[in-house]
Amino acid sequence: MSRFWSKLVNELTPYVPGEQPKTTNLIKLNTNENPYAPSPLALKAISAEANDKLRLYPDPESSALKACIADYHQLKPQQVFIGNGSDEVLAHCFQALLKQDKPLLFPDITYSFYTVYSQLYQIEYQRISLADDFSINLDDFQQPNGGVIFPNPNAPTGKLLVLDSIETFLQKNTDTVVVVDEAYIDFGGQSAVTLVDKYPNLLVVQTLSKSRSLAGLRVGFAIGNANLIEALERVKNSFNSYPMDRLSTAGAIAAFEDETYFSRQCQKIINSREWLTGQLSATGFNVVPSVANFVFVSHASQPAEKIAEKLRAQKIIVRHFKQSRIDNYLRITIGTQQECESLVAALKEIV
Repeated sequence: MSRFWSKLVNELTPYVPGEQPKTTNLIKLNTNENPYAPSPLALKAISAEANDKLRLYPDPESSALKACIADYHQLKPQQVFIGNGSDEVLAHCFQALLKQDKPLLFPDITYSFYTVYSQLYQIEYQRISLADDFSINLDDFQQPNGGVIFPNPNAPTGKLLVLDSIETFLQKNTDTVVVVDEAYIDFGGQSAVTLVDKYPNLLVVQTLSKSRSLAGLRVGFAIGNANLIEALERVKNSFNSYPMDRLSTAGAIAAFEDETYFSRQCQKIINSREWLTGQLSATGFNVVPSVANFVFVSHASQPAEKIAEKLRAQKIIVRHFKQSRIDNYLRITIGTQQECESLVAALKEIV
């Protein structure tokens, strides 16, 4: 605490990102990064863009990338918003759309940045409890609200809401914005992007960090009704007029154009996830059904914190959460098949 800080800063509890170790001889399964390299076309495009044009500001509208994403989803560029990773896009959502007179609703076990942003932007919020099986029941969100936000699949559980459930909720919740955070949707889920033309209050947020292996570039976007996008643009242009640099734009466009590589890498992760789920279940773990690039697990007799410590001793890092209800769970990122096999071998020895 500092006497020079504002009252708000003194009261903040910042988001704690996953550990990024300085050593490299680790099996790193704690931050849901893609274990496979970005598209070769993306790397080539980034390299080609590293030229004397870097002395010039990038396009403040990110027009080329907007057009690329709009074309990919068969929408219009004015329905697309671009930001530095989905976290920045979400931050603009909280400021532009979710700060209302009634409380913002989100799950009690979910992406912890929602609570952080609510505190930062002084938004009243209410957490809605997940069911005992960690599923989101959107019927519980049918109450007065100033907006609703949830990840699909949810994090850190990996559980998916089917698109019909989301549409049923949208048909009932018509007066406030519904933000669906789809950071992990490409690993087996069906995107709500297909609903944005039907529901003007729906905003879908995605990222290139996970399924397209571009976490180091920081590219995120939102898709929705042009009116919602305009609100985000107003906040962006009051905060940072040039959010997307030239290298990120070039790499992101190339990544979208390389559909074959994208599909192949996603399928590798899905296959490894299913294999790992079977192996963990056979080793005495309870595995929450996941449609993400991670699994959420607990063991009947071994405390999660101790398992994490013993894995670290074998140079394997996973994520342990100390939050109520999930303090005996580990979130394990899906690595390469070889990394998954090394993990299973270590866990069999530990448990």
